[in-house]
Amino acid sequence: MISPRVILASSSPRRRELLDLVGIGHEVIPADIDETYRDGEEAAPHALRLAREKGATIAVLHPEAVVISADTIVVVDGLVLGKPRDEADAARMLSMLGGQTHVVLTAVAVSYRGKMHADVESVRVTFRSLDTERIGAYVATGEPMDKAGSYGIQGFGATLIERVDGDYFAVMGLPLARMVDLLQEIGVRYEFGALLAPPSA
Repeated sequence: MISPRVILASSSPRRRELLDLVGIGHEVIPADIDETYRDGEEAAPHALRLAREKGATIAVLHPEAVVISADTIVVVDGLVLGKPRDEADAARMLSMLGGQTHVVLTAVAVSYRGKMHADVESVRVTFRSLDTERIGAYVATGEPMDKAGSYGIQGFGATLIERVDGDYFAVMGLPLARMVDLLQEIGVRYEFGALLAPPSA
């Protein structure tokens, strides 16, 4: 068995942190793709398509590497919440989430030597009630500005959350257990701190 090169096809610092957390050494090569919704495309298929396209964009250039890619979407009352345009937009999203349960969908795709497997993790997150002052104070921290749904579960935003039903790491941006299962399906084994794959023929 060999330890293949690992590429994270994402510039997300949270995804980097999660791979570091489980000891998977990696380099970052973000994939630049069009993330526009297609006509009639629903949230979960959209996230899955983007994760696959990000991975495929990098895998075709680096077929000898394990490529990990992902996409996260926040959905509340059937509405998709992306990253906020500005502070007012962040406050608007947070007011929608306050006191409500929403769904976080994180798709993850793994590629190696021409094989790709992908899946979507769905998590229900319930927010505490939020008043205007609380929302304004959180937005002022700057934390919401680069995150889908305008919050980060691993930062100050943790204090806004009442309950998480599902994979906490998927809400951060990378469902680790699901990722390990997908890697196993393409012949790459996680050995607590390393990825191992059979040598090429």
